[in-house]
Amino acid sequence: MSQYLEKYQEFSTLLEQFCSYVTQNQISAPFLRQHLRELQQWFVQQIVPICDLDWREQSYQTEISKQLRLLEIDVMFFQGARQSVTAEARLITISNRLTTLIQYCHAIMQSEAPEG
Repeated sequence: MSQYLEKYQEFSTLLEQFCSYVTQNQISAPFLRQHLRELQQWFVQQIVPICDLDWREQSYQTEISKQLRLLEIDVMFFQGARQSVTAEARLITISNRLTTLIQYCHAIMQSEAPEG
C-alpha cells in the first residue's frame, strides 16, 4: 500500500473513532471541539501535503476539506443547542457527516487499490 493510502486508512480510522465517541450519550461540546481540532490538524499535516494526486483524488481531498469545515459548524450548532432533542439531532448530523468523510476515504482507497 502506498504511503498516502496508508494516510487515508489512518485518517479513516480516526474518523471512525470520533464517530463512535459521538454516538455515546454523555458527550460534551468541548470534547467534540477538541477532537475535531485534532482531526483537522492531522488532515492538514498528513494528507494536504500529498502532491502526486490525480484529479479524482484531488476532488476527494477538496471535498474532505469542505466537509471538515461543515463539521466544525455542526459542532458549533451542537454547542448552542439548548434542548436535549436539538442536541440529539445535532449529534445525528455530526455522525452523518463523519460517515460521509469515512466514505470519501474508502472511495480514495478503493480507487487506488491494485486490481487483481
